[in-house]
Amino acid sequence: MAMNGAGGSSGGIGQFFIGLAMMCGGGYLLLQSITVTHTFGMGMNLYRMPWVGGGHLSITSGMVLIPFIFGIGMVFYNSRNILGWILSCGSLIALVLGVLATVRFVMRAMSAFDLIVILVLAVGGLGLFLRSLRELPSE
Repeated sequence: MAMNGAGGSSGGIGQFFIGLAMMCGGGYLLLQSITVTHTFGMGMNLYRMPWVGGGHLSITSGMVLIPFIFGIGMVFYNSRNILGWILSCGSLIALVLGVLATVRFVMRAMSAFDLIVILVLAVGGLGLFLRSLRELPSE
């Protein structure tokens, strides 16, 4: 059995590489058109607790650092202190999750032609790529 195509199939190697290049180009253009912003700040609400205080209580990112500071102090005083490790690791996890929760993805303004070119490159490249992995009917 001769392996003359992409992935050991009888599909074309040229289609494989053209599809791969189109997919990469479309993905690159799509990711270039997305702007990533965030609203993280020391006074910003990370977590809102509607079940406490009539919905007015919220934890800010600065408040998350308070148990972190105490936890680090406890760990430096006694490295076997479980409560210090729980406070510092829990606060660090809450801070990272709060930052990730405030990330916003915004698509920049573009013309319909730009969007159509991006979608044709990405989806058309995917089609060519997958077709090259398929067995061609023998003639």
